[in-house]
Amino acid sequence: MSYQAITKYVRISPRKARLAADLIRGLPIAEARLQLSASSLKGGRLLIKTLDSAVANAEMQSETSAEKLKVEEVRVDEGPRLKRSKPRSRGSRHPFLKRMSHFTVIVGEA
Repeated sequence: MSYQAITKYVRISPRKARLAADLIRGLPIAEARLQLSASSLKGGRLLIKTLDSAVANAEMQSETSAEKLKVEEVRVDEGPRLKRSKPRSRGSRHPFLKRMSHFTVIVGEA
């Protein structure tokens, strides 16, 4: 049985968040939390919340404890982009994108 948690519209680039997601794929929950909290990545801090939510969903829906769970899948998808611009020389502008991410964490019994 697998349980999931989804966090949407997180203001971090998906490319940067995937660096943190790669740290925890296939790990037991305790070790995954340790990896994310020990890393200095912003994506790690944000991904811990989604991981905790997935574990809480598993504990509420079944008689499973966190020690028996492992991370089955971590997905970081691209969300909408905020289009912004800065003024440049001679009245022109320089556009840039502020990207958002959607996190999906699926945990299951080891």
